Formats: sequence, C-alpha cells, structure tokens
Amino acid sequence: MPPPLIEEYSVGWVCALPKELAAAQAILDEKHGSITSQDVRDHNNYVLGRVHNHNVVIACLPAGVDGTNAASTVAANMLRTFTGLRFGLMVGIGGGIPNLEKDVDIRLGDVVISQPDKSHGGVVQYDKIKSLEGGYVVLKGSLNKPPSLLLTALATLQAQHEVHGSQISAYLSYMLEQHPHMEETGYAFPGVEKDRLYCANCKPIGSSACDRCEGGRVRRKERRNTKPLIHYGIIASGNQVVKDPAIRDELGAKYEAKCVEMEAAGLMDDFPCLVIRGICDYADAHKNDVWHRYAAATAVAYAKEFLSIVPLQDVHKISYAADVMSKSNGGPLQVE
Repeated sequence: MPPPLIEEYSVGWVCALPKELAAAQAILDEKHGSITSQDVRDHNNYVLGRVHNHNVVIACLPAGVDGTNAASTVAANMLRTFTGLRFGLMVGIGGGIPNLEKDVDIRLGDVVISQPDKSHGGVVQYDKIKSLEGGYVVLKGSLNKPPSLLLTALATLQAQHEVHGSQISAYLSYMLEQHPHMEETGYAFPGVEKDRLYCANCKPIGSSACDRCEGGRVRRKERRNTKPLIHYGIIASGNQVVKDPAIRDELGAKYEAKCVEMEAAGLMDDFPCLVIRGICDYADAHKNDVWHRYAAATAVAYAKEFLSIVPLQDVHKISYAADVMSKSNGGPLQVE
C-alpha cells in the first residue's frame, strides 16, 4: 500500500540484526511502500507498515555493526526523517540470566521486557562505570525509564495475561501460516531438547561439583507446555559480547538483571522507548545460532500484542520523540 504521510508514523522500531528485521516485517498487519522524501543526513533503510492501529517505522543496524553507539545513531537518523514519532521499541534477541535460587526460571524463547525497579529505569549500562578509591567500582549515572504511556500499557497487559494468557503463540502460528518459508529457515520452535542450561560451577562439562546439575546440565522443572513465558525487569546493556557464566551471574546478582544485550543503553536517554528481548542463549560459552530466529519471533510477537494495548489517541497526546531527544542533548540533533 502507499505510505501515509510521514508525520502519521508514530512508532519507531529498531532492530540490530537482519533476522530480527525479517521477523518484524512478517508480523506487520499491513506493509507500506517506500517514502519519497528522506532527510539527506539519514542513511537508514526503512520498512514501513501498520501494526493494529499504529503506523510503524522499522530500521535495522548496518550489517556487522553492533553496540550502543550504533543503536543511538540509527534512532537519531530515524527521527530526522520521521518527525511524528512519539516513542520507540527496541525489539530483538538477548542472553538470558536465570537465577533458580530466586525463582527466575528463564528459558530459551522466553521474552524479557525492560521494566523499572526501585533504583533503575529498566536498562542498566553496566560498562559505564567509574572507579573509586579503594578499588570500588560504581555505575556512572543512570538511564531514563520508558514513558508513562508505555508503563501504563505494560500494567494493563500484565493484568490481561493473568486472566487470559499471552497471545504470543497465536501470533507466531499466524506468522508461519502466512510465511511458510520462515518455518524452514528456523523461526519455528527448535524443541525442548535443544534448551540446555549448563552449570557454571561444574567445569569441565560432565563433572559433578554440586547437587543441582546432572552431567553438567542444570536440573529444571519440566514446563507444562512450550509457550514462551514473559519476564519483566532489568536488562543489562553494554558494548561487549558476554560468553562467560560468571559475568552473566554477576550481572544478575548485582542488578537483578534478567537479560544481557548490546544496544538498548544507546537509546534509553535519547529515544523514549521500551526494550523487548527474546532469549536466544544463556550468555555462556555454549552460545550458538539455533534459537536466534525463534527468539526474534517471540520478541516481535510480544511487541505486536503490546501495541494492541497502547491507545492511539493517547499516543497523540505525548511529546514528539525528537523533542524529547533534542532536550536531552541540549539542542538539535547532532549525529553525523
């Protein structure tokens, strides 16, 4: 379909990987054609469409590029062209941080949503630190929380899930029906047998140094079904790939983080947004690509259900994202 006017797009959707972009495209209710006028300083490519009542702009980080700065640049350039955007969604995959001692039973394919707690706004930039006398290390500043409109929608959706359950599985099924090739390329559920959480205390794998694992694999209760669960809380974001269970568990213990990833911290202060992550691995040495596409699909399915809760009339009442970003930076956008 031909695109609406540029100012009629209200949601900016940022992905980090092509497989995340593919899942986002597949979940659209309606796909729009390309725009004819793009700011000359904006080097993003866009997918445009509609999700429920919302016109959305989807952009992906350049191939092979990651990190908080890259995400910030994509968002800033998006706002140059799409001046009507009110808020953003960062939707993609991340590493899970289970903590069975505190009943945080995160599995591959589950979804983690950035939600503020008492001391953090939903995302923690764990590598932005300062060293104090005596070897103490503390976070340098804190990141903004999502706008009230989105947090109110989160509360509404959580209550709805308590009564009716999530619609993620229904959206996934419909997506695969409409795009059967995606089932062949890995967007379907990989299987419970491929979800292995290895014990961080038992090295080499196969040794038995504790009573919570068997052959190096942590014993977990069997779930009644394979539907993804949704977890709300802190997401740890930084400019490094975490493949060490010790670092993963430290982030979980220090910040009560439930997910670790590499882009969200680049958005939170400048682009009012919510972060949605499908869990694709456990941030350890066993990271692989098996769950990447399915986790991307569960994340976009949650994003679609979330947008069904956000009233369009309320979106139009909040500030433009570009105005929020301009105030945060002390003036007009300066991203090159």
